[in-house]
Amino acid sequence: MVRTERPATAAPTERNREAAEPELALELLVHGVGGATPHGMLADPRTERVAGDDIAGLHRRADDIDAEERPGDYRDRPVREAYVWSNLTSGNGSRALWLVLLPFMVVNLAHWMRPTAEGRAGTVRAYGVLVRLVALTLTVLLTAAVCEVALDLTAWQCAGTRACSSGKAWLGFMSADRHGWWSQPGRRLALAATVPTLLTGLLWFLSHRTWSAYEAQRPTTDGDCPTDGRRPALCLPGFWYGRRIVARLRAAHTAAALLTVTVVLLQPTTRYDRAPGGSAILDTAGWVLAVALPVLAALVVLTVCRRGRSEATRDEATDSRTVRALPVAALALLALAALDAAWSRPGWTSRGMLPGDRTFGLIALTQGVLLVLLVLAARGLHRAAPVERTPLGGLAGPAVATLACALGGLMSGGVAQRIADWLDGRATPGMGDGPLAGPPVVLSWQAAAVPVLLAALLALVLLLAVRAVRVRRSLFRTVPDGYPGEPTDRRRTGVIAGAIARAGLTDSAPWVIGAAGALTLALGGVALAGAWSTRDVPGEAAEGTPGIVEDTAQTAQALGSWCVGLGIVVLLTWGRRAYRDPAARRTIGILWDVGTFWPRAAHPFAPPCYAERAVPDLTWRMRTWTERTGGRLVISGHSQGSVLAAAAVWQLDAATRGRVALLTYGSPLERLYGRWFPAYFGPRQLAVLHRDIRCWRNLWRLTDPIGGPVRLPAGAGTAVDQGPLKDPQAYGRSADHPLPAPVLGHSHYQADPAFARERTALLASLAARIPAQPQGSEGRSSG
Repeated sequence: MVRTERPATAAPTERNREAAEPELALELLVHGVGGATPHGMLADPRTERVAGDDIAGLHRRADDIDAEERPGDYRDRPVREAYVWSNLTSGNGSRALWLVLLPFMVVNLAHWMRPTAEGRAGTVRAYGVLVRLVALTLTVLLTAAVCEVALDLTAWQCAGTRACSSGKAWLGFMSADRHGWWSQPGRRLALAATVPTLLTGLLWFLSHRTWSAYEAQRPTTDGDCPTDGRRPALCLPGFWYGRRIVARLRAAHTAAALLTVTVVLLQPTTRYDRAPGGSAILDTAGWVLAVALPVLAALVVLTVCRRGRSEATRDEATDSRTVRALPVAALALLALAALDAAWSRPGWTSRGMLPGDRTFGLIALTQGVLLVLLVLAARGLHRAAPVERTPLGGLAGPAVATLACALGGLMSGGVAQRIADWLDGRATPGMGDGPLAGPPVVLSWQAAAVPVLLAALLALVLLLAVRAVRVRRSLFRTVPDGYPGEPTDRRRTGVIAGAIARAGLTDSAPWVIGAAGALTLALGGVALAGAWSTRDVPGEAAEGTPGIVEDTAQTAQALGSWCVGLGIVVLLTWGRRAYRDPAARRTIGILWDVGTFWPRAAHPFAPPCYAERAVPDLTWRMRTWTERTGGRLVISGHSQGSVLAAAAVWQLDAATRGRVALLTYGSPLERLYGRWFPAYFGPRQLAVLHRDIRCWRNLWRLTDPIGGPVRLPAGAGTAVDQGPLKDPQAYGRSADHPLPAPVLGHSHYQADPAFARERTALLASLAARIPAQPQGSEGRSSG
């Protein structure tokens, strides 16, 4: 049931005002990763939605709906209200389809991992441009992979070979042996080009639909954040308003994808027309198209590089000409290329791979160059203004961008390898024992590098596991000290010590990500060099070498092919489960809760940013409730909800912040966001947040693998961190704990007595800071 807001009541009399003191208080609860229900958050099966919709809304207990009309009933406790936003990321079964776009989400994170910058505006701009160009190569890579499957392996190789097409009825109508209208190679390619074109249209549609629901929605408040660079970026009025850049990037990426299909179509036709006996008219048409292609490509790159995000102000410009003209021009060029390819060429036959099989190698080379330049930019920024605890010496962004390229390469290679295996029957693609020439050689080399990468990462994980075991053993001496007077139990101590040691592994994540990024970049270079120098798959290139080398190359090629194929199968299986199983959908939604907090600044086809809906929701609620009631409000956020709460507080005006307290628990504000996103949640930014909202407490546990202390710098004001909290609450059995108390880790912070104690202290602190409400002020209303 949905309740609408009631109008403000008449101003209370002085007698009623004195009876209602202290002022009404509201606790606004914001849940964390994995989703939550109103019933669970409010500990009551009878809840009602008071604002919002099925995607995100505010809920109260049924008994608290009219709390503003009965302030005297809430003298000793706040009214509790829950903001439920889980459906923004994991509510619909179709959200599982975003798993396919995982590389786009990861590269978007790299944009926000930029190190802090002091007076390095040019380097900051270069960093953003490089990340956006890397993102553009991922779009080209995805499109090229679809073209490889549809145009090269299916339409060019299989349909042009009797041994491959004879047993496939669905391919018979364009088989070269039938000599039908579709049997000519150019017409087969033109028909197959509809597959990547339709995929591009689907991506454009998804991006446009989510853009209308997220980025195109204007923020509800401007706050009071100066634009002189001294304030954190998250308080700027345009930070959660990515309308312009997402529309512009969507047009550029759509055009880039369509131009990629055009390139694949033009290469074989122009090569045939320029050979002896080719048509002069078709050759001229091909030259015209070939000249127009780089012009449009240059406009795409210019559009991506020309302008980044506008955060200091709300940028209302639309770039309508670019947004409309660029994709339309690319689509028109593709249509002309398809018409040219479909023109009759009676003597044309398809042999081997499509011309232009080096496309994947050029994409990999471009990505490698961009990543090296990104490393230089990030390192320069970090050295100019180093921030303590920043992982990988400021190279977290380049490392994550490298992993995005690796994911894109693995997904592209996995699809191509598996489709080639299926079309080639029992033969091994690329080994010369079947009807197909196989996918491009560079994909086989990249797949062969996967077992090496996995082996190295497995060794690193084993080292971290050994380290965790050692930490657990060292804690055996200190854990009982936290429970004085209780008899020790080695097994119980081991359980607690193990939980602490496992939680500490989170802080070792930079080593894994850094090693994976460095190895990926090095192995990618080796794979590219091997493919271009030998022009053969690893198994064939190793023929004639010592037996161990040849066997190792063939084994790596076979294992790599199966590894990337298995990765695709696992991804699709997860998507299928998420579509059918709400519990699995909630689990997969955790990935998006963390990865899609940030706006789409680098890739327009990434999953949408839910914070662009959640932050304005919370900001609007806090501002309107405090204005109407004159009461106190504590916003309490758990896990990812604490990040949303902090971002919403940053968007408040000073008057509203004076009536708001912040309670965070299990919070990754510093442990995750402060370290990996130092330009936005670094020590200076968190210190400014504490200066803006004096009433702030943070609860944390040693057993929590996600949350941790805020670690404000010295001199930042009153203490914020309250912890580590005792976990479990009791070591052994007692009168208060007749059964062994569980290790709670990241959950059930509200069950700890410290939670109610700190909440009460925050509300009391607000009451002391807020001046008495003058007579005749605005009365209360329900929320």
